Amino acid sequence: QVQLVESGGGLVQPGESLSLSCKIFGNIFSINAMGWYRQAPGKQRELVGRFTPLGRIYYGDSAKGRATIHRDNAKSVLDLQMTNLQPEDTAVYYCRGLKDGVEYWGNGTLVTVSL
Repeated sequence: QVQLVESGGGLVQPGESLSLSCKIFGNIFSINAMGWYRQAPGKQRELVGRFTPLGRIYYGDSAKGRATIHRDNAKSVLDLQMTNLQPEDTAVYYCRGLKDGVEYWGNGTLVTVSL
């Protein structure tokens, strides 16, 4: 069984940075393709960044150059940091993992970028 719990969302002003964390409950070493996604109001869910099978990180176009994902196996967490946030970054941010062909998603954490 895998459970993913995101935290760290809230209100952020334009130009500021955010730091989100995903706590992973379950055997972290059996979970693949871990990553962050987001869904803005009225839009489809999109990739922020995820680990590839070779262990590299692939970032989505909207996050390239601004996002950094770090996986800490000892702490069973997947962190996301993003810089220079803008109103269009307002979204619910989700953590996702894949185990034995089954997708697991957290409930998401809301990030609102506004003055």
